[in-house]
Amino acid sequence: MTFSDLDLRPELAETVAALGYESPSPIQEDLIPILLTGRDAIGQARTGTGKTAAFSLPLLQKLAESDVRGTVRALVLCPTRELAVQVSTAMFNYGKNLNMRTLPIYGGQAYHKQTRRLEQGVDIVVATPGRLVDLLDRRAIDLSGVEFVVLDEADEMLSMGFADDLETILGSTPSSRQTALLSATLPGRIRQIAGTYLNNPETITTTGGDKTAQDVEQRGYVVHWRDKLQAMIRLLETEDVTSALAFVKTRANTTQLATELTRAGWAAEPISGELSQAQRTDVLHRFRNGQVKILVGTDVAARGLDVDHVSHVFNVDLPIDIEAYVHRVGRTGRAGRSGTALSFVTPGERGLIERIQRFIKREIPATPLPSIAEVEEKRAERLAARVQEQIENATDADRALVTRLVAEGHDPMTVAAAAFAIAREDRGETPLVEIGGQRHRSPRRDNFSNGNNRPSHHGNGHGGNTRGAGHGGNEPGMVRVALAAGRMNGVEPRHVVSTVARTADIPGRALGKILITDRTTFVDVPQELAGQVLGQGEYRFGKRMARVEKA
Repeated sequence: MTFSDLDLRPELAETVAALGYESPSPIQEDLIPILLTGRDAIGQARTGTGKTAAFSLPLLQKLAESDVRGTVRALVLCPTRELAVQVSTAMFNYGKNLNMRTLPIYGGQAYHKQTRRLEQGVDIVVATPGRLVDLLDRRAIDLSGVEFVVLDEADEMLSMGFADDLETILGSTPSSRQTALLSATLPGRIRQIAGTYLNNPETITTTGGDKTAQDVEQRGYVVHWRDKLQAMIRLLETEDVTSALAFVKTRANTTQLATELTRAGWAAEPISGELSQAQRTDVLHRFRNGQVKILVGTDVAARGLDVDHVSHVFNVDLPIDIEAYVHRVGRTGRAGRSGTALSFVTPGERGLIERIQRFIKREIPATPLPSIAEVEEKRAERLAARVQEQIENATDADRALVTRLVAEGHDPMTVAAAAFAIAREDRGETPLVEIGGQRHRSPRRDNFSNGNNRPSHHGNGHGGNTRGAGHGGNEPGMVRVALAAGRMNGVEPRHVVSTVARTADIPGRALGKILITDRTTFVDVPQELAGQVLGQGEYRFGKRMARVEKA
């Protein structure tokens, strides 16, 4: 099938052709015809499969059937600012021949800029839920004329605590609207929302039984946490890594790992919520052009990254939220390319990796780390290739130097060996160290399935935290904050998660332990998000504004 078979308007067909698209991806081939008929649809598709065009093209085509302009007729909801900007830009590019006005709306931008654009008239709004609800509360946006709604990366929006906001927004649009829901995973809460707000939707999936791409090779390595750096160096030395994303749990770990990798000779940069938008843009630019080979980030910081051509994903720390594994792996093997996802599994995380395997319906082979001898062999192969290249490009001056050294009585083999040693020094190869115990040996099984394993102490997709837990100290990498509202104010854990996530624009699953006393609520938040949480000053629980401060 080609795009010409999809009955697109000439203006859209011309744009698609100009962008170099010829054949639709599976999600585009399945979803576009359904949406063109006016039916609601649920599309299960991973990041990088072309889902933006899959909903944008039919949306633009249906809007173009009417001459009405300047009122909000289409709404696309996205979990993050960056994704909202990307989708808005893509829709502008697809519809530039249709004279459609598109506006991204997200937190962090001045309200007056967004309200002024709305007053001037827009046709399509691409928004994050939190900011859109704020505009609805201010009566600054009217959704009564919306004909088309898209929930993009719906599972991510739910994991960020936006469930109540989504219901508020959908309840502000006409029931006659057409709705499309796109998600990499379809947990029960997604199906519940679909059952309430979608009208007899047709469900399509391009993932089969496996929730991760077949073109992505997935392997696991049993590694003690102290050995993760050495394990990663060995894999970088032996894998054909052109560019990589490395995921860790905390912002502090991003800086530490990036620094250690740089010392080991790898061009690595941390990407965290502390970076300004200009700094983040600069890091991504250098990553795309190859100046930076490895980006180290958390799940939070990596949201909305628009990066293709990632050859490897390293799960240096396994995600507690199992669905986050799917999103991480979806960063590689995009647009039909192959990719590799490598996960470090500490001895206590076997239960977690088993749950991940059950969730993705695919085995992750337990694999021995490359030995020191294997790494040295790879290094020798690369050095030999460099020498061969230099032999072909050797100058007369190089040959004259060798001739002089031999004439002075040096053995040619000794001269060559010395040149090799200098080349190794110039490359700055990291000395290899043994990885302790049996952790570097081949595992007894070729997968992690082990019915006799004791379960890991990780959670089931809610950050592994006990809501309303006891007074135990906050976990490493977490900061405890105190909210001036508690049980006597009707505060419950679910209120804390949704309120903090929405107000601070952070994922609800990032929150740690929550302890609610009569008048105060204590919450553990990741260090990299503490400034964002504390910076809000206060949070609304019902009619009470609760001050927040560091506990």
